[in-house]
Amino acid sequence: MQSGNSTFFITERGPDGNSMESKAVSKDRFFIVIRGKSRKGFCRGCIGRVEAEMAGGELMGLLYGCGSNAGTPKSGGLVKAVDTYALTRHQAQLLLYVSSTSKRLELLSNPQLFSTICELSAGDLVVTKHKKGHVPGVVKNLMQIGRKENKEDLKMIGFQVEFMDNENDFLPNKLAPLTILNAADIIQVVKSYAAHLSLQYRDVKSGGSRSNVVMCGSSMPSIGTSTRQVTKNESEQSVIHNQTLSTSSVPLEVGSLVEVVNNAGITVYGVIQWLGIPQGKTDIFAGIELDYEVKGCSDGVYKDQRYFTCKSNSALFVPITKCSPDSRFLCSSPVTKTFKTTKVPPVPPYEDSEEDAPPVPESEAVSLFVGKMKGIQGHKNSCYLDATLFSLFSSSVTVDAICNKPADKEQPITCILKSIVNRLRRQGFVPATSVMNFRKKLGCETFSKNEKDPEEFISVLFQKVLCIEPLLKLRSEEGTSQGAYTLQIFLEKEQMGQTPTVQKLLDTSCMSGNIKFETMPPCLIVQMPRCGNNYKMFSHIIPSIELDITDLLYNSPRECFICGRMATFECLQCLPDCKLQPGRIKQYCSTCNTQVHTHRSRSSHSPMALALPAGVATDAPLPRHTMQLFGVLCIQTSHYVSFVKYGLDSHSWLFFDSMADRYGDDQNGYNIPEVRACPELGDFLGQPDEELTRANTALAPELVRRLLCDSYMFLYHSPEMLVSEPNSGGP
Repeated sequence: MQSGNSTFFITERGPDGNSMESKAVSKDRFFIVIRGKSRKGFCRGCIGRVEAEMAGGELMGLLYGCGSNAGTPKSGGLVKAVDTYALTRHQAQLLLYVSSTSKRLELLSNPQLFSTICELSAGDLVVTKHKKGHVPGVVKNLMQIGRKENKEDLKMIGFQVEFMDNENDFLPNKLAPLTILNAADIIQVVKSYAAHLSLQYRDVKSGGSRSNVVMCGSSMPSIGTSTRQVTKNESEQSVIHNQTLSTSSVPLEVGSLVEVVNNAGITVYGVIQWLGIPQGKTDIFAGIELDYEVKGCSDGVYKDQRYFTCKSNSALFVPITKCSPDSRFLCSSPVTKTFKTTKVPPVPPYEDSEEDAPPVPESEAVSLFVGKMKGIQGHKNSCYLDATLFSLFSSSVTVDAICNKPADKEQPITCILKSIVNRLRRQGFVPATSVMNFRKKLGCETFSKNEKDPEEFISVLFQKVLCIEPLLKLRSEEGTSQGAYTLQIFLEKEQMGQTPTVQKLLDTSCMSGNIKFETMPPCLIVQMPRCGNNYKMFSHIIPSIELDITDLLYNSPRECFICGRMATFECLQCLPDCKLQPGRIKQYCSTCNTQVHTHRSRSSHSPMALALPAGVATDAPLPRHTMQLFGVLCIQTSHYVSFVKYGLDSHSWLFFDSMADRYGDDQNGYNIPEVRACPELGDFLGQPDEELTRANTALAPELVRRLLCDSYMFLYHSPEMLVSEPNSGGP
């Protein structure tokens, strides 16, 4: 089965559903292990080459190592085909040069970015992770690395990149020495076709915030036909040389450094060389001379009319509303902007108390939290941690074991976290110094200074700080059980509609991977299929306020999809059936299972018998097991924020940004956190799912649009269940 550049390994089965005998395969088939327990050296993130397909759905493969000798296979063994993801030779060579197995999986979880990286060639533009931050560069060569001493060896592939140094000059006229990078070092790609003029560009609203974007149809022409006549004289009527336009807090004029982001998330940078109204248009456009040549752009000509002159493939014309100031030069950090704040709310003194503070009740949350210098103050890339802690501990009682554990059982780092939670709940504000002390105790220096993802922090928080067992117990098709703190959604974009709900994403991912929950989780943290700030599988995701996991529980009674009686069969192939509500999990009683699969389009399906608990009456009413949404983590431009449900009322929502504003400069200033009430989110999410999926998100309020576009993690809990310390009776 093909999907983009990848092939899924599917063991062939006979008419009776049993596995066929093993067979030899092409020597040029590679795979990466994406799930399952370690087995004979094959752990998650390992890369192997298929030697043979075995009976029972297993692959016999050679395992490649890591590090400088990654291209040399070191051993062989068996791995379940369902635990692997197929790779081409080129993809395997790229991933082998990524020494960290976790970074391999992180890159693979973003199919759009990885596919684009696989197609890179000399001359393409990239943005890379660097010790100085995110640095643009040009791919000069693809380098084969390693020695091929025998036919089994596989050379790794890296990218020779020429950096563009913008520290001393706005334009990239200084070039740093060539560097060889691996695929995981690349966070953004601007291929020649990616910024073509036919793409749609995002509209930047007043305020300059990247959360204020509206998806608009492109008014840009398709340029590049050489037979069209070009008028050499500039149009004097439409040229505005001295006019200053402001689409954000920073005025835009001729000479302003700007950036433009298209709907695919690609950002291009340049200088405004012309402002005016082109012939045939009614809106003001900006003529931008780009930092880099991009195929499809012009040399200063728009609609047969010349407005300025520059190098070929370097002039881009867009409505001024689609431009925003170049964020690379607003300050040294891409997520910390310097604002001219003149008045900062004072922070009252705080005296710690030995008495634990309970979660903030709904009636007091707005008065305690809403405002500037509220929430948790951000500092040095701490937004991932700030947003996570605020979501988990401000109002939710789900993870409250920390405030109820006897003092003599606490670790020092647990006491630090406890003081942060107590101050947040009492004063509504936690300074960056308190959080930094906590970050330094997390066991790795990178937690105190580097950008991180919430899932990495969540694992450390629950396992090392709170000493809580994995929140999830996942059961695979083979009957093996595995613990986890978060659940990553894995699926193909083609399996979903354009705007999916969290419920459908969860159902499809678990069914496709044949995964069930062994027990009802007290807290379910679902990570969306995206990676980083610009690359995501879906442009919008609709939150499911209530998540029904009844049909995802192992050994739990379930209703027949057709008649409502006790179900005894489940069919994975029926999941996308357009005649049976696509996306809904399908389970049937014995009678309905026979009737549904007599249809010729379903006669080849292989329904599986369900495991049912003993002693359950077939005619007894079957309860539904649901979880409630209490928090959402969002990411935009490498910056995490959160939405938190603080009560039962549908309008009880807060928006939190630990770096919403800034006082002073980078050296002597500090970030100003802010919490805002967001009742409009309740109004929007109160609509039926059918209306939500058809809603024009461009017309939604700013914060609602930000939630839909930038969601990264959804946090659910079961109100009657609390996360507790292992072997304890709970809070």
